[in-house]
Amino acid sequence: MRVQGAVIREQGQTFAVVIVKPYVVQNRSEAANAINGFTPVFGVPVVLMAQDSRGRPTYYGRPDIAKFMSSVPLHRIPWREYTIN
Repeated sequence: MRVQGAVIREQGQTFAVVIVKPYVVQNRSEAANAINGFTPVFGVPVVLMAQDSRGRPTYYGRPDIAKFMSSVPLHRIPWREYTIN
């Protein structure tokens, strides 16, 4: 499986942001499953990001990281593709 994501180091914290479909962040159970699945892959806290039909991002995960990411422009995030077995 391939996912789009980014590993970010900011203010002494390292975390990952993974792009998911909107229904994932809209359903706590789906979001928790996704975070639990991605965390061992990245080895750092994971926040999920989904975009609405206008391209506006919504973040789900640790509140401090989600709040921080909501202030970061999407074009500033170092996105790349990850292959997960």
